Amino acid sequence: MSYEYAENLLNRRGICLESIADIVYQLQQKYYPHLTKEECMDSVKAVLQKREVQYTLFTGIALDELAEKKLLPEPLQAIMEADEPLYGVDETLALGITSVYGMIGLTSFGYLDKEKTGMIEQLNQKGNGIHVFLDDLVAGLAAAASSRIAHRSLHAKHYPTPLDA
Repeated sequence: MSYEYAENLLNRRGICLESIADIVYQLQQKYYPHLTKEECMDSVKAVLQKREVQYTLFTGIALDELAEKKLLPEPLQAIMEADEPLYGVDETLALGITSVYGMIGLTSFGYLDKEKTGMIEQLNQKGNGIHVFLDDLVAGLAAAASSRIAHRSLHAKHYPTPLDA
């Protein structure tokens, strides 16, 4: 139930899982030339299956929506409307998603946060709606799904251990 709700919530906010999978593909394709978009989509769905990821999405999206309705107390309302660069809570929340698959998720998130790739750029443009959290949550999902692919790669180098002897 929570997975479906999380996917529907993203869809309601204009995010389809395919757009996140496209970002994952861009991140990993040069390392895995045989990577398919289907594998990227599977990875996005696997990340979205995690309950802690779902709860993080529910929280961040709720705050964006409350800000759009002007229901947050000041000064939080003004901070959200301005997308204050020093706020940082949005990135902190998204880092919870990236940590699900280790440090590579953190570095991928940092890259996406700076480069604003694909759907992340569209969300970051302050046109329609408040997406203080959503742009970072999408980056967190893409970074975690990308990390999941890297961790599961059959082509990862194997280093001998004493158990191999």
